[in-house]
This record gives sequence, structure tokens and C-alpha cells, in this order.
Amino acid sequence: MATTIRDVAREARVSVASVSRALNGSASVSEDTRRHILSVASRLRYMPHGAARSLITRRTQTVGALLPDLFGEFFSELIRGIDLAARLRGLHLLVSSSHGDAREAAAALRAMQGRVDGLLVMSPHVDVEFLRDNLPDSVPAVLMNTAVQTPRYATVNIDNYGGAFAMTKHLIELGHKRIALIAGPDSNFDAQERLRGFKEAAAQSPRAVQTQILAGDFSEESGNRAGQELLVMAKRPQAVFAANDMMAVGCLFALSEAGLRVPDDIALAGFDDIPIARYVSPPLTTVRVRIADLGRDALESLVQRLEKPQVPAPDTRTFACDIVVRASCGATHKRGTSNNKKTRQNKSK
Repeated sequence: MATTIRDVAREARVSVASVSRALNGSASVSEDTRRHILSVASRLRYMPHGAARSLITRRTQTVGALLPDLFGEFFSELIRGIDLAARLRGLHLLVSSSHGDAREAAAALRAMQGRVDGLLVMSPHVDVEFLRDNLPDSVPAVLMNTAVQTPRYATVNIDNYGGAFAMTKHLIELGHKRIALIAGPDSNFDAQERLRGFKEAAAQSPRAVQTQILAGDFSEESGNRAGQELLVMAKRPQAVFAANDMMAVGCLFALSEAGLRVPDDIALAGFDDIPIARYVSPPLTTVRVRIADLGRDALESLVQRLEKPQVPAPDTRTFACDIVVRASCGATHKRGTSNNKKTRQNKSK
């Protein structure tokens, strides 16, 4: 039979309450007593029952993360950042995906209630009404990459607009007069901001720039399809800016398969700086997002909400991006070196 807390108390010659306090780190137990109880518990191979402990502490020591997808290097890096920060706090991570469906997002939020102490939420379906209908006030939450502005929740965003503006400006400064953007999903906040940055940088250019928008959905396949579209154009753009690196990689494959040389025949840039971006040929010029840091910061914000629920949620925190110049845009041919440019400082709104 499994060892119980009563067995530990009997062997240690203390009360059950003392064992419980020692195992939960209570300051009311002396250090000598705590060491003695822990030694006995270890010798008896006592494993505290998580559900029973949760009934006492009202904490599951688990946090949830709702993401739009789990596929691809962006989300693997994001989850890595969240998980590493959670481990340092002694927390477990429960991850779910909405797969781009509002009903699945709502179902995931409801399923995690009671199983987690708080939630990180990244979903294109999040707005004030959605949160009100699917997330009780009693569940602390931090929103990620969202347009929602509400004092109820802390928000952690990427400077999508600034990153896209800076990359478009960089391509224009290289002398490209015809630039195409492979856009992301219409309903996605990141995609909307990157499209806005692209358009405004082109509009504010001192020289005339012809722009073209190609449809994409942040997948390699959609980038490849956009690359195929470019191949049959009567007048191809001189540069292509993909709204994420996955689409840039798909586009690069289509161009290379057709015998076009990047950047000699057409320049290419992406967004995110996922790990594979530096290893494709040629290495990809991109907007660097510190993805793991974004996840870590969101988790830390959630922990603050858990530990001090009475303190108002902080304002939106927006992470700056860097322009990482590699061979794919042609700048290294002209300048001889690669370089990084920061779009703007980390800021709070």
C-alpha cells in the first residue's frame, strides 16, 4: 500500500498538521523539524497527493497556455520560453491550441478552468466579449499579441508594426522600387500590424515604391504558393517581404526550384528570426523577435498576478524587434558585412 501522510506523521512522531506544514514550506515549522520530517518522508518514499494538496492550498501549481497553433518553430520557441520560466517557479505547464477556431478556443479555456492557477492567452479570437463569456474573473490571465486593451489583464505584445516598418524601409533604402508582401491571415493581429507597417513605410518613402500584397496564412505552403505566383508575373517585384519566416522559407524554395537566385534575381526577407532562418541558403534577412523571452516575460507577468492579485494589472508591454541583415536581401553584397538594427526600444503603453 502507498505511504500516507499519517504514516509519515507516526514515524516522525509529529502531528499530521506539522507534516503538511513542513511539506508546504510553512514558516511556522522550525528548520530542524522540517529537515526531520522531510527525511522521514523521503525514507518512506511518501509522495504527496496533488489533488488533495490542491484542496488545501487552493493552488494546482499549474499554469495554462492557449495558443493559436502548436506547429512550427515560432510556437516551439514560445513554449520553451514559457516552460523554462515556469520550471524556475516550480510550476507545471498545460498547453492547448485553438487551431484557428473560436469554438475550440472557448472550449479549451473552459476545459482548463479548475486545472490551472492562471492562463496565458494568445488567440486571434480574443476580444473583451470573448473573455467575458469564457474566462471567469477569478482566473488570472495575461494576454499575448492582442489588440485588446483592458485594465483587467496584463498584455505582452511584439512591436509588429515597428518591425515591419523598419524592414520595409530597409528594403527601400537598398534601392528596391517594387516590393511585394506575403501577408498573414486577415484575422490575425500580428499580421494586421505587419501589413500596416509595410503599407505606411512604403507610403512615407521619399521615392516612389510599387507595392503588391500576396495572400498567406503564416505556413510554409502559403509562402510556396506565393512564390509560385511571383514566377508567372509579367513584371516581378525586386524584393519580397514575407510576414513570417515560415512563409519566407516556402517562397525561397519555390524561387530556387525555378532557378532564380536570391538575392541576385530577387531579394527576400522574413519576420520572427526562427532558428532555421540563419541556416537556409542564403541565410534569411529577417525581423528578430526574441520569442523565448516573450514567453518568459508573459509567464513572469502571470506569476505577479498570482502572487499579488490585489495589485492592478500593468499596462501593455511591447517588445522591440531588431532588423537582422543577412545575405538574402542583398545588403551584404553591397556593404560587405551583415548588421543588426533595432526598430525601437522596449516600451510600455
